[in-house]
Amino acid sequence: MTSASALLSKPHATKSKLRAAKSKPRTTKAKPTAFVYVLGCCHKGRWLSYVGWTNDVARRLAKHNNGTGARTTRGRAWTLLHTEAFRTRVEAMSREWHLKRDRAFRKKLMDGLRAGR
Repeated sequence: MTSASALLSKPHATKSKLRAAKSKPRTTKAKPTAFVYVLGCCHKGRWLSYVGWTNDVARRLAKHNNGTGARTTRGRAWTLLHTEAFRTRVEAMSREWHLKRDRAFRKKLMDGLRAGR
């Protein structure tokens, strides 16, 4: 790798080459674009949970509570129990698949909801 002093000693060195030698590599943190969420509710004495993914958690929770969300969530008052952020939709959908099958984790979240009641 060439140093800044080596670039200055050469007559054909330009400012852009000098800047390139001095600048640090940029590290960009990608903002999360997809979220996985777990909802919980008590409906007619039964404790229910629901797992889904979205780009906007607050808007999605409002849809579930307004009765315009997923068919299985209609007519219930849902509480947000857990969220996880991901950089891509594919990562979020994969995690959603795993959470839907992880009954122990969902039960632990529901126990916390029951205790708070």
